[in-house]
Amino acid sequence: MMERLKESRWLYILVSVLIAVAFWLYIRNVQNTASDYTIYNVPVQITNSRVLNERGLTVASLSQDTVNVTVNAPWSVQRNLNRNNIVATVDVSTITEAGSYELACTPRLPTNVDTTDAYFPANQETQTITVTVDTLTTETMNVEVRLEGNVADGYQAGTPVADPETVTVSGTPDAVARVRRVVAVLQAENLDQSFAGSLPLVMLDADGNEITDTNVTLSQDTAYVTMTVGVVKEVDLTVNLIPGGGASADNGTVTVDIQPSTITVVGTQEELSALTEISLGSIDLSQVIGTSTITMPIELSPTLENADGVTEAQVTVTVSGLETRSFDVTNISVINVPDPYGADLVTTTRTVVVRGSASVLDQIDASQLRIVADLSDVAGTGIRSVPAQVYLDASDEVGVIGTYTISVNITQ
Repeated sequence: MMERLKESRWLYILVSVLIAVAFWLYIRNVQNTASDYTIYNVPVQITNSRVLNERGLTVASLSQDTVNVTVNAPWSVQRNLNRNNIVATVDVSTITEAGSYELACTPRLPTNVDTTDAYFPANQETQTITVTVDTLTTETMNVEVRLEGNVADGYQAGTPVADPETVTVSGTPDAVARVRRVVAVLQAENLDQSFAGSLPLVMLDADGNEITDTNVTLSQDTAYVTMTVGVVKEVDLTVNLIPGGGASADNGTVTVDIQPSTITVVGTQEELSALTEISLGSIDLSQVIGTSTITMPIELSPTLENADGVTEAQVTVTVSGLETRSFDVTNISVINVPDPYGADLVTTTRTVVVRGSASVLDQIDASQLRIVADLSDVAGTGIRSVPAQVYLDASDEVGVIGTYTISVNITQ
């Protein structure tokens, strides 16, 4: 009796399972019946816009930016479809001139989800929208960098640099005309180190408002921005004076005025602690007669930033308290005459000016001076004017001033 009862119980369990499976299959089949399913506000995408641009045209507007797309599909497919993966495209490759056109808006099913047994009803295939096309205008604009925020106390930001420095703004004439600035915005609070990285580019109108109009685009969406941020130090500008013509920085005959006399630089604490001055270069005092004003570039190491933005300095050098004497020099020679040339002196006497204290100049005569011209770089024949070096056999308290040339006849 017990054995028969056990067998009946297993039979009931088996039958129950079979009924449950059958009911699940029935429900699944009923719920998965294909039906029309409408997806609302699917964005319209333009295809082959590059072809249009090559013809000097661009899309100015669409009669509608979104469309409703109806799909016939089983429920299991419908649940995977939405406005983010359904595509509605308009092909503008057939347009050859500006104007308004009625073009088919073609829906496409996504490729990254299961769309088995899904299709678009016939009335969906004939959906059209109006596309207005205008001439394409381009304009090159500088990329500006704007810091929104602040640097930390005791620090200063240098001049930011954007790469690229310019971008091309493209679109309809009206849309491009609205763009007044292209800006890369660096947002930072209490910035205490230099910045380097890519930043998105934003188009702004005359009032500083961001332009999001799809009828205008940039040749690229980002720019690589570098900006030095560091501590600040004011540093003296100096020059190296090369003694010459009897003048030197040590004998009290030379005064120097540099404008500006200092500049403000930005760098790391370690760099600036070792920086005491910035040299503008060297000035040969033998070339300074009376007063000379020279424009010299202000050059910094790549790791420092010129916070003042001044790139040149005016250096005024005055030599005073010395006298000059003129000597007619006849000791003139040439060296390094290249083969197969010969050289004959045309200049046999040259007046040379010597500067120094009166007491020393009174002891100088022309026999202590000689003129030598190096002809290493001479080519061709004929009379040539060549630079010459003047040598003075005397103390450093006196020296030749100015530059000299002589004439030679190059023969072959």
